[in-house]
Amino acid sequence: MQIHPHSEFNHSREQGLQKLLDRLVKTMQRDELVRQTTSQLRESLQVDRVVLYYFYGQWQGQVTFESLSSKELSILGSTGPDDCFNNEYAALYLSGRVRAIADIELEPIEPCHRDFLRNMQVSANLVVPILIPRGLWGLLTAHHCQGPHHWSPSDIEMMQTGAQTLATAPYILES
Repeated sequence: MQIHPHSEFNHSREQGLQKLLDRLVKTMQRDELVRQTTSQLRESLQVDRVVLYYFYGQWQGQVTFESLSSKELSILGSTGPDDCFNNEYAALYLSGRVRAIADIELEPIEPCHRDFLRNMQVSANLVVPILIPRGLWGLLTAHHCQGPHHWSPSDIEMMQTGAQTLATAPYILES
């Protein structure tokens, strides 16, 4: 039997390649789940935009997915109101807080928060945390841009179900 000097190298290379492929498949499954969830929610809620705001660091994140009624409403890649989203807000979402604002102009919110929402053409929003065992993974947010929007208990429940679906997906738990 002849021993190839590179067989050990090839084996570890194959393992590395397999790990990479596994990670790619998980990423694709995760992305598809997020895409389906945001699209279904936008259609069911009849709103202009549903986004996933993903936290990549301590209270730092960005919009990584969106489902839109019109592509002019895209806010993909936008980050949060940095000075506004402080530890206090974060702690509230971490404890499962859901925030429904029917009209940003009438809601008693911080001026910087109102300006931030106006800049994104938001008239009404509904924010639900995506909580996994190690903490706050992201926020699932519905935006209505054309005017105020009343959020019914079933709207809130639907968003919470969407967030729960994402929070319990194995490829999100591992990300």
